[in-house]
Amino acid sequence: MIFVTGDTHGLQDFNKLHIFAGQHPELTKEDYVIIAGDFGGVWDSRTLAADLKHYTELPFTVLFVDGNHENFDLLNTFPVEEWHGGKVQKIKPDIIHLMRGQIFEIEGKTFFTFGGATSVDRFMRREGISWWKQELPTFEELDEGVANLKKRNGRVDYVITHSCSERALNYPAIKNSASLKLNCPESQMLSYIEDNAEFKHWYFGHFHIDAKLGDKYTALMHEIKQIV
Repeated sequence: MIFVTGDTHGLQDFNKLHIFAGQHPELTKEDYVIIAGDFGGVWDSRTLAADLKHYTELPFTVLFVDGNHENFDLLNTFPVEEWHGGKVQKIKPDIIHLMRGQIFEIEGKTFFTFGGATSVDRFMRREGISWWKQELPTFEELDEGVANLKKRNGRVDYVITHSCSERALNYPAIKNSASLKLNCPESQMLSYIEDNAEFKHWYFGHFHIDAKLGDKYTALMHEIKQIV
């Protein structure tokens, strides 16, 4: 089975996964929970083993796209390899980073992934300590994503991102978010992805709300949704 949820921020919002695991004793490492950005488990090299231990003790495999609150210097020390058709970084055998602009085929379903976002709290953070400029996607990553979509005639089953497109930003549940007070170039990039993709549903985190936006978009934070 495959599920998707919102930000975990390391251990700050981890408890939802612990509760979910207790509610579903049938799950195994052959099942997946995808975190839609701000995984945050790769944050401090000094506490990395202890932080990741909580995730590896879960009965399922954790997949994640990156958000804006990640230690990209530390994350980028992990080698890139191919997994289920796309580029990943295996933090642990059961903790896998789904990289930007990739398409994965998992259990017969296709997923396009594109992490990254703008930190609205950047003014409170220090570069290289609690904020990294790599939070923003690059045009090279965008081009790679579009090229991968073209290989599949633009068709995927699901899109998993941290932020969302400009169209999704206009829904009332998102429109008044503090995140919109800044220029968010990743939303322009995701709009371009949106214009070049056909998909069943798009899931994203970042805004710390649980909301269904029309028929094709869902913002996630606490809820854990099954992919069917």
